[in-house]
Amino acid sequence: MGCGSCGTPGGCGDKGGCASGGCNRMNVHDWLANLPFSDAESSCRVVEISFNNGSRKAYFKNTTNHFFEKGDMVALEGANGFDVGMVNLTGELVRLQLKKNNIDEKSEEIKKILRYASDYDISKLKESKAREAQMLIRSRAIARHLKLNLKMAEVEVQADGKKATYFYIADDRVDFRELIKLYAGEFKVRVEMRQIGARQEAGKVGGIGSCGRELCCSTWLTDFKSVNTNTARYQNLSINQTKLSGQCGRLKCCLNYELDTYLDALQFFPNDADYLEVAKGRAMLTKKDIFRNLMWYIMPDSNKQYPLSIEMVKKIKAQNKEGIRPETIEPAEVVTKNPKEIEPEYADLVGQISLSSLERTTRKRRDKERSRQQRPQQGGTQGQQPRQQGPQGGQQSRQQGQGPQGGQQGRRPQGPQKPPSDQNRPPRNN
Repeated sequence: MGCGSCGTPGGCGDKGGCASGGCNRMNVHDWLANLPFSDAESSCRVVEISFNNGSRKAYFKNTTNHFFEKGDMVALEGANGFDVGMVNLTGELVRLQLKKNNIDEKSEEIKKILRYASDYDISKLKESKAREAQMLIRSRAIARHLKLNLKMAEVEVQADGKKATYFYIADDRVDFRELIKLYAGEFKVRVEMRQIGARQEAGKVGGIGSCGRELCCSTWLTDFKSVNTNTARYQNLSINQTKLSGQCGRLKCCLNYELDTYLDALQFFPNDADYLEVAKGRAMLTKKDIFRNLMWYIMPDSNKQYPLSIEMVKKIKAQNKEGIRPETIEPAEVVTKNPKEIEPEYADLVGQISLSSLERTTRKRRDKERSRQQRPQQGGTQGQQPRQQGPQGGQQSRQQGQGPQGGQQGRRPQGPQKPPSDQNRPPRNN
């Protein structure tokens, strides 16, 4: 019984009363637990016990001398044996629950609490719970083999392993007499079949709703009221089965939460005002706004909606009964409390940038690239010119030094040559 908030294996310090839902699925806060007893003898002796992590609850009579607190594991009377459950509620709140469920507190049909659950009882409970998954799979296969039109939702085994309760869903009446014989021979237990609805199945499975919270049927909702499409129409909701349906495939139970508020507000609206006769034609009612007390109408020749106050609608309806059709419809002023959004000012930059300026920048960029490519080529040609003049100068010296003096001059080492003049240098491309 780990707690979802503190994460300790043994549960939280409040013994399951932390209201986080981790200690028990259908958790209940006992707000009378810390109040002193005025008369201990007159207090309620019936205790509410939860089974299978809050999936099922039952009432048992405390005939022992012990005072049980919420979260205690106790051994109970079962079918030809014993069962183990957790105390969920004690005190005067149990008496209110008995009155709500029409159960007599002094009835002899209420079973008794035997004792605190021992280590042996807890071990037997864990062994029985370990069998439930395989029993559910096998029971579904047997029902499918018999071609029965039912769906097995959950299997709950008693702590001593002598009884198993099968919760199933079926649209029509099912003859499962042969099914019970096969279950009893297969699992060697006493079989009990209980039919539940789709909403009860969703509560046992659990899950997250479209609102982002846990399902109401798996956390606190116990009585399921009928929900129809008129509930959505009263609240001006679009009839979309995908959005209005829950995980059970039925209409969401939360549609009934605000229905009474809408019905009280709709009492001030006229009932026979679906159509209004005006000079342009017949105006049709599209929506009733209970928050602003407005009724929205639409004309047949346009898609524009006209908000009318309740007094204006009653006035036009009275004129129609006298055979008078008003010339125009005076729409009411719709006042919103939200601040108006200031639209940002945009500057028109079209024409601010000319193509000639873009061409100049591209031309300059192209000239710079050409100059960078030509500079290393010019440096290579200038280094090759002195090497070419060297042998020519040697030939001239050898030709001039054919005489005795010229030969000596030809053998002298030549000094550094002057660089070529600017006249011989190739022009640069600017």
